[in-house]
This record gives sequence, structure tokens and C-alpha cells, in this order.
Amino acid sequence: MTQLDYILQQIVNAVSLGSLYALVAVGLSIVFGVLKLTNFAHGDVMMVGAFGVALLAGAGVPFPVAVICGIAAAAVAGFLIERIAYRPIRDAPDVARLLTSLAVTYIIENVGILVFTSSPRNFPLPDILNTSWEVSNGAITFTSINLLTIALTFVSLLLLGWFITRTTTGLGMRAAAEDMSAAHLVGLNVNRLIIVAFIVASAYAGLAGILWAAQAGVVQPQMGFTPLLKAFVAAIIGGFGSIAGALVGGYILGALEIFIVAFLPSSVSSYRDAIVFAVLIAFLLVRPGGLLQPNREIKL
Repeated sequence: MTQLDYILQQIVNAVSLGSLYALVAVGLSIVFGVLKLTNFAHGDVMMVGAFGVALLAGAGVPFPVAVICGIAAAAVAGFLIERIAYRPIRDAPDVARLLTSLAVTYIIENVGILVFTSSPRNFPLPDILNTSWEVSNGAITFTSINLLTIALTFVSLLLLGWFITRTTTGLGMRAAAEDMSAAHLVGLNVNRLIIVAFIVASAYAGLAGILWAAQAGVVQPQMGFTPLLKAFVAAIIGGFGSIAGALVGGYILGALEIFIVAFLPSSVSSYRDAIVFAVLIAFLLVRPGGLLQPNREIKL
């Protein structure tokens, strides 16, 4: 394997990992952009989507149907979380909303442990997604699930861009994100817009959870913690509340993690997470608002 082949292989890995981080960070940014709420339960919604697919596919449901149902289950979970937990404390102080978000996270995780136990379960994949292709005499490998992750991320983000900029509901969400009170005064149904924001964000979390489980090969109730933590970092790098910033931050973080492991000595790369957070702190000292410096509205 030449040095160029090795670099190209790491770029493929970075784009695949960055796509996962971007999907999760986009969902976080949608909710924060509209409601100014940090939704810690977002990672657990990923778990709902992944378990939905694992259970249905394991029961013999065709995999594409199971994926659609898993994304729908995540969207329903987001709807219920907003109606039951977040709506009653919408006007409460920020610390109360933060603690409620953390409480929802622990409740969902513990319910998952009670129902499924804490032991990892195999994530069933069809044979076509377990294949791989080699180029440059085997120096560069493309797996089906990596290519699918990149393709689905690209398509889903294009659809989100169309929804936010070309539909009445999407434009209403942007208006509510800019000024909730003004949006209400001009006749927009703010409650409906917030519900839509949670449903859309949760659907993206469900898709990210399915792809994350497909790459890892297992599902477990605590699986959402690590991608949620990394998505926060990605969103902060790009600019919290900015959809485009979440996308950029996700790919930057994915590239940073892959390149640390690929190009630094193992004695250093084993501290990958510590290096990532050290870079984050240094970045915030220079540009605390993130790369795209978002205002109060959702930006693309």
C-alpha cells in the first residue's frame, strides 16, 4: 500500500464517520435552533430507532421496511418526549429545562435496560450490506455500510434543506427560531412548529442510530451516549443552532478522530478523545461562537 492509498483510505473512513456525527448534530441543532433547548435525550432516541430495526429485522420483517419503521418509532418517541416532558416546562428557567432533559435521558435508558437488559445484541444486516469492494489492488476498501451511510446522509440533508427553505412549515420553523413571540403574533401555530421540529430531529436521530448500530454490529440501551457527546462537539465547532454548522462540524470532527488514529503514534492516538476535547477548548478560545457564528435563526 502506497502512502497515497493509505491517505485515501483514511479519507473514506473520515467521511463515513463524519456523516454519522453530522446526522446526530443536525438533529440537536434543529431542536436548539427552534426551542433553545439542549436535548440530551437525543442519543436515546437513536437507541429507539436502532432497537426498532433490530427487533423487526430479527422477527423476519424485510430490512428496508424495518428501517422505515425504526425511523418512524424514533419520530414518535421525539413527539412523546416533547408533549410529556418538555412542553410543560417550556417557559421554565433554563436550569429546570436542562435538568428535565437529563431526567428524560436516564428514564429512557433505564427503561431500555429493564426491557432489553444492558447486554449488547447483534444488529441483523442483510448480506448485501456485509459486502465490500477493493480498489487499487486491495489498498482501498469500501464497505457497503460505509457507502450507504454517506449516500443516506447526503440525500437526507438535501431533503432537509428543501424542507427548511421551500415549505411553509419549514419557513415557519425558521421564523419561530428567529423570534418565537413574533411568530405567534403573526398567526403561526408555534406548538405545531415545535412538534414538527422534534419529529424531524428525532427522525434524523433514528436514522443515525440505525447506521451507527449497523457499523458497530450491535445495539444496547446506552449506545446513544458516545455519538451524542461527539455530536455536541461537532455542533459547537460549527456553531450551535446552525444546521450547516452541524454538518461542517460533524465532518471536521470525523476527520480529526480518524487522522489522529491513522497518523499519530499509538502511544498518542490512544488518548484520541482527550486530544479532541483539548482541540475543542482551544477552538472555543479563538472562535467561541463556532465556525459559522449563527444568529438566533436556523441557517443553512
